[in-house]
Amino acid sequence: MSDTLSPSAQRVQAALAERGFEFTVVELPSSTRTAAEAAAAVGCEVAHIAKSLVFRGAQSNQPVLVVASGANRVDEAKVGELLGEPIAKADAAFVREATGFAIGGIPPVGHDRPLRTLVDQDLMQFPAIWAAAGTPHAVFRLTPAELADLCGGRVARIC
Repeated sequence: MSDTLSPSAQRVQAALAERGFEFTVVELPSSTRTAAEAAAAVGCEVAHIAKSLVFRGAQSNQPVLVVASGANRVDEAKVGELLGEPIAKADAAFVREATGFAIGGIPPVGHDRPLRTLVDQDLMQFPAIWAAAGTPHAVFRLTPAELADLCGGRVARIC
């Protein structure tokens, strides 16, 4: 763990503080780019990782943030039904433009603009989860209820 956070991780730490949360962003020596890597790095099950995925509305071209359990695969048809429009994959440039972060470290908060957000209800069963914090090495720990409050996400079955 580093004593000084990288600029992207600092940005997430500041966004957490602005929202009134006292979570601590940590940067780890090992990668947290994937849910499996993050789980290994923090010593938890893959299901306890809150992975942030950005899609785009197929008609509106607006970004959509889906925060899912690391063990789950997002059902794009279900997400589309919940949003009232189909969703499509978002490329790396779209994700960076929408969030200000690169794929592999997308946090659930601190984006360049507000995002429509859905939170996987499967995360709600765990006492604690881990979320990305702006880089492929940064994470923070929180509860599922805190996650939903933090990102203003609608909890739903998305997998």
